[in-house]
Amino acid sequence: MLSLNENGLQNKQEWLQKGYILPSFDRGAMISRTLEAPAWVHFGAGNIFRAFQCAAMQKLLNEGKASSGIIAVEGFDYEIVEKGYRPNDNYSLLVTLKSDGSVEKTVIGSIAESCILDSANESEFNHLKQIFSSSTLQLASFTITEKGYAVRDAGGSLVPSVAADLEAGPVAPKSYLGKVAALLYARYQAGSAPIAMVSMDNCSHNGEKLFQAIHTFAEGWKDEGFIAYVTNPEKVSFPWTMIDKITPRPDASVEKMLRADGLQGLDPVITSKHTYIAPFVNAEESEYLVIEDSFPNGRPPLEAAGFLFTDRETVNKVERMKVTTCLNPLHTALAVFGCLLGYQRISEEMKDADLVHLIKTVGYAEGLPVVTDPGVISPKEFIDTVVNVRLPNPFMPDTPQRIACDTSQKVPIRFGETIKSYLADPGRDAASLKAIPMAIAGWLRYLLGVNDEGNPFEVSPDPLLSRLQEALAGIKLGHPETAEGKLDVLLSDPVLFAVDLTDTPLADRIQSYFTSMLAGPGAVRKTLQSL
Repeated sequence: MLSLNENGLQNKQEWLQKGYILPSFDRGAMISRTLEAPAWVHFGAGNIFRAFQCAAMQKLLNEGKASSGIIAVEGFDYEIVEKGYRPNDNYSLLVTLKSDGSVEKTVIGSIAESCILDSANESEFNHLKQIFSSSTLQLASFTITEKGYAVRDAGGSLVPSVAADLEAGPVAPKSYLGKVAALLYARYQAGSAPIAMVSMDNCSHNGEKLFQAIHTFAEGWKDEGFIAYVTNPEKVSFPWTMIDKITPRPDASVEKMLRADGLQGLDPVITSKHTYIAPFVNAEESEYLVIEDSFPNGRPPLEAAGFLFTDRETVNKVERMKVTTCLNPLHTALAVFGCLLGYQRISEEMKDADLVHLIKTVGYAEGLPVVTDPGVISPKEFIDTVVNVRLPNPFMPDTPQRIACDTSQKVPIRFGETIKSYLADPGRDAASLKAIPMAIAGWLRYLLGVNDEGNPFEVSPDPLLSRLQEALAGIKLGHPETAEGKLDVLLSDPVLFAVDLTDTPLADRIQSYFTSMLAGPGAVRKTLQSL
């Protein structure tokens, strides 16, 4: 039997015989070095971190290009550390699911220690303050999701916990970023050593979001020296990044494979905050991390692990390329039509000739002509990888239902930006667009919550769902006439689509596709085939 901890890994030969790749560095020396001279702290101890950043640092450690590891910090769900990390001596298992059907199993040991971001736990919080007071600390990185950076609500008012932290000061803040700001404040008080605060979350201009949040606390605490520290990029930088790697929830089929190897301790843990914890992460092989090279205290040589370092403008171009052309629009099109056509896996959709034709037209024919080319990554090669390697990967347990979440927040970027590019270019005809209007019409048809067989299904969560469904109320499958005049209130919304579509030739096309999809059961399929 195999146990994923320090003691269980002493039996290296058994692990190797079962096909596992083990760390090849002196882990004890790495841990000692990290505790003596910490270099990298990471907030957000979830799957993407274990599958990507930890694997990259392990590569550097294996090759002797780094001597210290990562300190993992969890600030949302402390049980991730208490029930996930520490029982396994901070080891985890990365299962890379390759598109050719092969599986690579790697024991990841690059985490030196795991910490809890809890200001009410004096021991834990003081330890983190000591780490942040170390002049050797080069970067603090984050994968806390885009919502983690919000210090204000949708109406622009301060979140109550943030408002309380601004009033109380940096001694014992309660909000997530209030606690991070307090650690940075401890670094300022300990000598103002430089540091890079690096958001690696999948959201545009992530470094700016992190800066604005930290700056809110600095101003609220009214310490002019701290404000000057935070706003001086030679002291505290906030690099922008673009990250792309799919790491779905640990899959039962992967768990079954590991159990067959004799791996113990695989029973999943569901925390009180409903986090699903497993000692393994399953992930695709493709990965991209493009980072603005702004590190005032130096950084690990992560380019040797495949990270791309460049300037802010190029990071922004890569983000725009991915989000508006080469990946996200294709994903959203697959998500809404996948739900309508009854698919449970994105990879299964890639066997559907109609859907493959749709996304290839969205990406190659309509997106590439107006793509933002960042130079460091070829847009065409990026789409090639998406269409031929990433999306068809049969081992990736990603669902259209998950991707369909919050689509109203994605449509203006994923489709609206390309439409705007066509409208702004006198040499291009927006009326030539067919696949993007089809995807928009498909999303509106999806919002009815009735699949192509005429059966109801659960629409994925969306912050605008009630408003959108209210606008479409009364529209019925089998009665296309019920859609007459119904779409204009949505298509004219420049927030929803980035432009007023009723001022373009696309509104009539979307209305036509949408009405066609209402003809009766099977009408979605027939409309897709008309493309």
